[in-house]
Amino acid sequence: LRATYWRWSETILDICPDLASLPSVLAVGDVHLENFGTWRDAEGRLVFGVNDFDEAAEMPFALDLVRLATSALLADGGSNANDICSALLDGYNSGLDSPRPIVLDADWRWLHDLVAVSERQREKFWTKLDQNRAEQAPARFISALRQAMPEQHTKFQTARRIAGAGSLGRPRWMALAQWRGGPAVREAKALLPSAWTRARGNAAAQTHCGDIADGKYRSPDPWYQVVDKIIVRRLSPNNRKIEAGKRAKFLHERRLHEVMGHDIASLHLGRRNMRGAIKSALSRQDKDWLSVAAKRAASAVIAEFKQWAPAN
Repeated sequence: LRATYWRWSETILDICPDLASLPSVLAVGDVHLENFGTWRDAEGRLVFGVNDFDEAAEMPFALDLVRLATSALLADGGSNANDICSALLDGYNSGLDSPRPIVLDADWRWLHDLVAVSERQREKFWTKLDQNRAEQAPARFISALRQAMPEQHTKFQTARRIAGAGSLGRPRWMALAQWRGGPAVREAKALLPSAWTRARGNAAAQTHCGDIADGKYRSPDPWYQVVDKIIVRRLSPNNRKIEAGKRAKFLHERRLHEVMGHDIASLHLGRRNMRGAIKSALSRQDKDWLSVAAKRAASAVIAEFKQWAPAN
């Protein structure tokens, strides 16, 4: 599922054609379990939520829910589809009623304890960065990185960065500096049109990652910005995505799926008030609509993977 959002964009409305007529919102697009993470907001508070908006675009609101549910089904083996979808919808409806950012220094203390960075993770983060070989970045990336530094005159070295899956091959650079007694790190990644707009024949459509990241019900990373078609953000042990694996079994917990659904709803309402239209559309859906759609999508992903896997 990851790294193939372009394919999802091409096929999802063929797989679930009944979703095409639902109200459109500025949506995440490429949302999945590993597209959530933490950051520090302008008040230094730890915040949890979606932290990658490269594929944001206008689309039917349900597609974010279906893709997130599909991700959870694939990660979990598909055995708890009804529970997963029920949790996501409960959280989504809660977010529609009371949209707000997931500030972990206030409520959700249980989640704070799960995602707080351990000393081992902190050490691993800095060790990995130290392994990057210094290399001169192109001028426009240097300019964007300089603007993102704590002070404009801060001296820094640049290095290539390889991360993620869907953005592999996209120009991606880091700036590493020593600032007032400690390291300061920024990342600059080339911004491309969303695969959703490309799949609909509108590759020249406006990009929206900055709009959705700074929506009304977000407490954003103050260092996240878009400069000259480049996404710039701060890197630190606390500014990270939560990766699936042995140490992140909580990604499969109902209470976390509810939080994820809540955050998706808050994002969907962040640009304009679509609460009434979304609630009206949800009231007309069958009780198990999300489970049915996610199962269809998961089956399609698995079938295509089996076709591709023998040749690769």
